[in-house]
Amino acid sequence: MTTTRLFPTLSLLAVVAGCATTGAVSGDDEPGTLTTLPDSVVAMAAPSQDLSAVRLMPEDGCYWYRHVGPVEITYLPLRTTEGRPICTRVQ
Repeated sequence: MTTTRLFPTLSLLAVVAGCATTGAVSGDDEPGTLTTLPDSVVAMAAPSQDLSAVRLMPEDGCYWYRHVGPVEITYLPLRTTEGRPICTRVQ
């Protein structure tokens, strides 16, 4: 293979490698993810939040849901339709 043909091939490999995933995004295999939520929490949660992967954080006693964005996956506070965080204890 000549150098002029090798460069485009390596460039293409670098681009394709950047598209690889680093792991599953399913909430079932993440430690600390709740499998079921109390009905009261589901009733309070704003509709735009993913309730399939929710954690109850011991640091603040609040529920956090997994948000899958265009760049990264992160946990955000689960909020009511009024924008208040949903917690098990008073803040």
